Amino acid sequence: MGRIMAIDFGTKRMGIAVTDPMKLIANGLTTVDSKQIMNFLEDYFKKEDVECMVIGNPNSNGRGGDMTKLANDFCVRLKEKFPSMKIDRIDEFYTSKLAQRTIISSGINKTARREKGLVDKISATIILQNYLDKI
Repeated sequence: MGRIMAIDFGTKRMGIAVTDPMKLIANGLTTVDSKQIMNFLEDYFKKEDVECMVIGNPNSNGRGGDMTKLANDFCVRLKEKFPSMKIDRIDEFYTSKLAQRTIISSGINKTARREKGLVDKISATIILQNYLDKI
């Protein structure tokens, strides 16, 4: 059984979350520099069986704009690089705010909260959990 991976798309960094092999639990994996994402994914797919990727859709709240176009272009590049990979989209509206609230309420100290990638990784986890709740 393959894992499901979620990506919180960003122009600087991308948060990555994956399920366990049974696809029961969403876990934050890491944050990757956006310029390195394709190399990261290629390496990860060599080590782990991933059957589906879930990409946050910034357009779902009706605002659209530049981020929507960039996320759509990213999905096209993913499909070109990994043609057999199933790619799903899911609303990512409000995940960053929810991630910030989660970090604060979890009791993580201020120094750890300053890590810029933490919000992205938790956002990816929220995106993945929302996806799991719908399937």
